[in-house]
Amino acid sequence: MTHDFSAVVWQEGPWFVAQCLEVDVASQGETEEEALSNLREALELHFEAPRATVTPRVRTVQVDLDAGYCGAVSTRKCDFMRTTT
Repeated sequence: MTHDFSAVVWQEGPWFVAQCLEVDVASQGETEEEALSNLREALELHFEAPRATVTPRVRTVQVDLDAGYCGAVSTRKCDFMRTTT
């Protein structure tokens, strides 16, 4: 599948910079053609499906929280939320 994107190209010193207007992707090259070619490659990589190079390991981390902590992850109740009978 192909898609057309708009790009602007300008020169900064010896480099030509090509920037896509629809997606925040830019590249550069020694010529305007090279900058556009590099932008094309950068856009292809931007839209390529991510692939893990190494299978990530999911680990559990245990953290001690203060007894008064009242966050969503805490199973303890805050002192001011406790009811007395």
